[in-house]
Amino acid sequence: MSRHNKRREGRDARQETAAKQQEEELNSQQQTEAPETEEPANENAENQETEKTEDQSALLEEAKKQVQEEKSRYVYLMAEFDNYRRRVSQEKIDLIDTASKGVISDLLPVVDNFERALKSLEESEASEAAKMGTELIYKQLLDVLKKKGVTEIEALGKELDTDEHEAVAQIPAPEEDKKGKVVDVIQKGYKLNGKVIRFAKVVIGI
Repeated sequence: MSRHNKRREGRDARQETAAKQQEEELNSQQQTEAPETEEPANENAENQETEKTEDQSALLEEAKKQVQEEKSRYVYLMAEFDNYRRRVSQEKIDLIDTASKGVISDLLPVVDNFERALKSLEESEASEAAKMGTELIYKQLLDVLKKKGVTEIEALGKELDTDEHEAVAQIPAPEEDKKGKVVDVIQKGYKLNGKVIRFAKVVIGI
């Protein structure tokens, strides 16, 4: 082999060695830089995940708010309906009570007249049949009124109660313990379902 060929082979060998070294350095550099390129990717993924979580939380809060608003509206409507139902029921009751009160108030003078008639019959020479017939009708009328919730106001011998009694006169008490009490009843008083529809007109002892 000539000297010239030996020199060329030596130069080729050195170039090949240098090329290998350069390739190894390049591979080593790529391996070192690879994690650096992955870090931004991981960071972006984490940021996207955080943003996604925040969006979901915002949507959940908005949904909760809407549910609460609908619940409040529902409760309000139910309360309004309940108030309406109670008001209508009370109006019906008041209407019935008013109608009953009017009719019964008109019947009370009839009761008074029956009592006067019975008293007159007792003092007259009328037959027993007339007395018994009149008394029977009177009791039937009282029974009907009682079934409708009418009760007589107790007055005779009671302390004056301005919620139930109307004092129309005063007289000297026949006895000491009757002072300030009802000694006579001019007109009976009545209640309808516990409410006074006619005050008892009374005389008070002084």
